[in-house]
Amino acid sequence: MAKRRLPTTTAHVRITRQSWQAGQIEGEIRANQYEWRFEWNFRGGDLVVEPSLGRALIREPLGRFLEASDYQLEPGGDYSFTIRAEL
Repeated sequence: MAKRRLPTTTAHVRITRQSWQAGQIEGEIRANQYEWRFEWNFRGGDLVVEPSLGRALIREPLGRFLEASDYQLEPGGDYSFTIRAEL
């Protein structure tokens, strides 16, 4: 029995604003034809993603990426991560 590879999509993240005092990171994310803006309050764990179209597909993987990378993220920086799904 051959193993099937899961589809993948690369998500591209740009950090537009960061405030350690406010505990917040803002940015944009792109994956295939989708584009979103996000605000992450890393002290409270709140992640807001807009617009709503496709939000359910990106919210969880984006949250994991932000939690794993938060101290390395800088305003103006471009980052990417892989999602194990086809968007």
